[in-house]
Amino acid sequence: MLKKIVKPLALAAALTASSLSMAADKVTFQLDWLPGGDKAPVYVGIKEGIFEKAGLDVSISSGRGSTDAVTKMATGQSDVGTADIGALLAARAQDDVPVSAVLAYFSQAPHAFFTVKGNGVETIKDVKGKKVATSPFTSSNLFLPLVLEENGLQEKDVTLLKTDPGALGPMLMTGNVPVIIAWTTNVPLFEKQAAEAGKELIVLPWSEAGLELYSSSLLAADKFLEERPDVAKRFVKAFAEAVAFTYANPDKAGEDIHSIVPEVDADTAAAQIKSIKGLVYNSATDADGYGALTKERMAMTWKWVAKANKLDADKADPETMVNRDFMPEK
Repeated sequence: MLKKIVKPLALAAALTASSLSMAADKVTFQLDWLPGGDKAPVYVGIKEGIFEKAGLDVSISSGRGSTDAVTKMATGQSDVGTADIGALLAARAQDDVPVSAVLAYFSQAPHAFFTVKGNGVETIKDVKGKKVATSPFTSSNLFLPLVLEENGLQEKDVTLLKTDPGALGPMLMTGNVPVIIAWTTNVPLFEKQAAEAGKELIVLPWSEAGLELYSSSLLAADKFLEERPDVAKRFVKAFAEAVAFTYANPDKAGEDIHSIVPEVDADTAAAQIKSIKGLVYNSATDADGYGALTKERMAMTWKWVAKANKLDADKADPETMVNRDFMPEK
């Protein structure tokens, strides 16, 4: 009789454990742009089982720019995601947007001018009098006037053309424009296009022209943080682990994103990951640790963002826009 009782109890325990393992907490992750190497960590987290190990079932929602991503988190369409922290700071300064920054992803600015050898552009000052193409959605457009000013130029010194982001590379390589604006996350793509056109790419990062600030960061809906704090804490920790895996294993990370999004070439994604490692790990992370959102650098970031958006920097406190309670332990 005892054996007959033990077996059902053991079966019940096994079923209970199985159901608990299957009952992962659902989290909707918001991208701020199309999938690519810079977005790899969330795909790595799924493919490498990092989120599953943390008891999370993560789905990914596409986005159309940082402002769109912040809006979707604010309206409850997504729980957490990556976007330019500048979009969040500007939104919070002007309205009561219920979204907060919880972790820095890029602690260095990714904005840059791109040109090719022979266009007469070797420094940022050389863009004077040139046609410059950019995407209408990029946050780079906000910082352009400030970067020009830092280098003794004005907005009127360039002719700005706005076009579809997919057209930027071809426009540069065919000579339709001598300069384009994009993130350094696009270096591998533009290098490939330049090589195919028999040209040599030149990259002029704005971070080397004085634009020191946090950029792409992990943001979260305040509702998510308040109503599901344990889930949020597990997610942030798992995301940080996925970032570490991504940049330690770029080739595998490229394969991971390709396996989920087949149209993203694995080799191109891996090359992109390798090329932007300096945005993720740099002097700021050496000093403060990965993911930190320090009071000093947040103040510096807000100064740039406020000036770019023509906002009074004294009328908002960037510290109210950060929630460090979910930061993983160093």
